[in-house]
Amino acid sequence: MSSDYASRLSSYENKGVCGIAEIFDISEVLENKIRILSEWMTSSKHVVVHTGAGISTASGIPDFRGPNGVWTLEKQGRKVETDLRFEEAEPTLTHMGLVSLVENDVVKYVISQNVDGLHLKSGLPREKLSEVHGNMFMERCEKCNKEYLSESVVPTIGCKLTGNKCNKGGARGRCRGKLRDTVLDWEDELPDEDMERAKLHSSRADLSLCLGTSLQIIPAATLPLTVKKQNGKLVICNLQPTRYDKQADLVIHHYVDEIMTRLMKRLGLHFHVYQRHTTQSKDI
Repeated sequence: MSSDYASRLSSYENKGVCGIAEIFDISEVLENKIRILSEWMTSSKHVVVHTGAGISTASGIPDFRGPNGVWTLEKQGRKVETDLRFEEAEPTLTHMGLVSLVENDVVKYVISQNVDGLHLKSGLPREKLSEVHGNMFMERCEKCNKEYLSESVVPTIGCKLTGNKCNKGGARGRCRGKLRDTVLDWEDELPDEDMERAKLHSSRADLSLCLGTSLQIIPAATLPLTVKKQNGKLVICNLQPTRYDKQADLVIHHYVDEIMTRLMKRLGLHFHVYQRHTTQSKDI
């Protein structure tokens, strides 16, 4: 799980501010904020959503900097106790709501810092998603950039060789390029294609919606702020305060699944239904 993933990363001291107390808007305040958000979303032309670990906690995956997050407990000399494996985790209501919002053209693009693979598992199209920190289930050919999505977690992290080769066809037969995992370690460069698409859509956004992210990891954390240069709106939905709350046009403090449930009701949309697919190194 996320604690296992974190333990495989190289040593790094500056993991951000951890363990900040959570805040909850009371029901009436929450409902009013959701009303405002729904109105902004229906009037916007290019809504971009930025997601963090907070949208996956309902699936059983611990976050990193929350009161019981992986790195919060690490600083206390403790470990997260969970038996859930990444392969067993299923998309949350927030994941499925985003699929519906994209299908209905309310949201144009999703930019995620998560490596858990739940966005693609939910059915969100790859062309509508940038995974700027990688995906635990994905390999990429270092020669032709073809991506392979596996049912199991890739055995390496840090963009290392996995031992597999590309089977993409070409003028001279198969590519046979070497495959690497896509999950970044602390010192790794962000993926060019995903980051370029993220920057492009961030520059087009008139509404940036942040869901479940403490906005501490640079440069991903600064992407939502691009909307302010276009005189657009910045909305932050997170249980803990972030460093950018004062720059936001709206800050909502509650569980993201509850926010998504109320938002979908306001928009008159239904959640996309999750269907578990069995894949064996699916090409994407």
